[in-house]
Amino acid sequence: MGENVKTFYTIREMPASERPRERLAAYGPEHLSNAELLAIILRVGSQGASAIDLGRTLISQFKSLRGIGAASLTELGKIKGLGFSKAVQIKAAMELGKRVALESLGENPQIDSPEDVYNLLCHRVKDEKQERFIVLLLDVKNRVFAQEDVTKGLLDASLAHAREVFKLAVREGAKSIIVAHNHPSGDPAPSKEDLETTKELKKAGETLDIPVLDHVIIGEGRYVSLHRQGLM
Repeated sequence: MGENVKTFYTIREMPASERPRERLAAYGPEHLSNAELLAIILRVGSQGASAIDLGRTLISQFKSLRGIGAASLTELGKIKGLGFSKAVQIKAAMELGKRVALESLGENPQIDSPEDVYNLLCHRVKDEKQERFIVLLLDVKNRVFAQEDVTKGLLDASLAHAREVFKLAVREGAKSIIVAHNHPSGDPAPSKEDLETTKELKKAGETLDIPVLDHVIIGEGRYVSLHRQGLM
């Protein structure tokens, strides 16, 4: 029999130049792999698996960082060696990433294009497993001064009714609005119901003198602007 060879090493047993924290300090976070960044968040591994191994397992199980972010605490806690505390640490880190992205847009972002709408909302809805219908309230300079979820996870065909959408707009004195919703399937192509809802909202906006500037449908890494497609 040959001599037993140890195949598992903790991070502490690694050369200092290969440890995630030391590598981040020396080269910057952009030079670390996703598994290494996750290892820093997790801090320690479990029996038979280093923190880096756990990071790799997470990526393998959920396919991507987005998949990890969309996972529930229960789903994360089922990963061997993870447990509740580490699952909470991961959810907190993912939420901070979302908030940083939102802060970079400013408190009252100006909307000049459908891309602006997508950039404002994509981080908010990208991990949603249900449809969320959101109204953006704009001032006279097309700056967003409020945004509100109108409906979420409706089971019927109608995404939102004009009364629900415009109730907030009238109360807050919006000069115009933009509506948006996500397609959890990832495909932002508008459905028949999307087009009917848009038609209803546009008609109501004309009556109330609060024009609907666009309806943006957000998918996975892409979007559709009904205004840009001439479907308004």
